[in-house]
Amino acid sequence: MREEIIGDCRLILGDCRDILPTLGPVDAVVTDPPYGIGSWSSTGGNSLSAAEAKKANEWDVAPDAEVFDALRSMSKEQIFWGGNYFISLLGNCRSPLIWDKKNRGMHYADGEFAWTSLKTGTLRIFEMPIQGTEVRQDGREHPTQKPVAVMEWCLGFVPKAETILDPFLGSGTTGVACIRRERSFIGIEREETYFDIACRRIEAAYRQPRLFAEPVAKPIQEQLFG
Repeated sequence: MREEIIGDCRLILGDCRDILPTLGPVDAVVTDPPYGIGSWSSTGGNSLSAAEAKKANEWDVAPDAEVFDALRSMSKEQIFWGGNYFISLLGNCRSPLIWDKKNRGMHYADGEFAWTSLKTGTLRIFEMPIQGTEVRQDGREHPTQKPVAVMEWCLGFVPKAETILDPFLGSGTTGVACIRRERSFIGIEREETYFDIACRRIEAAYRQPRLFAEPVAKPIQEQLFG
């Protein structure tokens, strides 16, 4: 196990199944876990090299019920992206979040769904075209990397959460969002290559001057029930 402390961020290299029992309670879990798709290919629409596709098929193992139970027991609120893959483990969702990618009829999905523990009873939508974001340009450093703005938007739903945990750190996007929103952060990643990328991105985020708070795009709100 390796640990790096960068500002208010604690980054841990290792398997979350081993590390979670050593952590204390956190205010919220905000994460984009592996979905367990298991069909990464360099000939698909993911723009991966053959080596990247092979590696993705190794780490793309979905969390089991034990991991989700541990995360829910140690936190007050949870936001799990890829929630449609985990409904059987998580149960019904009263207040889902949707990222509308404005990407119709292409290889990529039109949007993504996050399961949340929020009790508002309201579905909320974040409209942000994936084309033109950092995850569709040369800056993408992880096959499933989300725009920082999407994760910042998530943090707006847990305004009282001071410490955020992401047990599937990836390239560190949730950590960068926490820095921008002045939250403490704990991230866990088992792949050393991505762990090093996350450390670098988080260090860079602390060096980035912020004279003014960056606005977060207002979501479109849809009532689940009339």
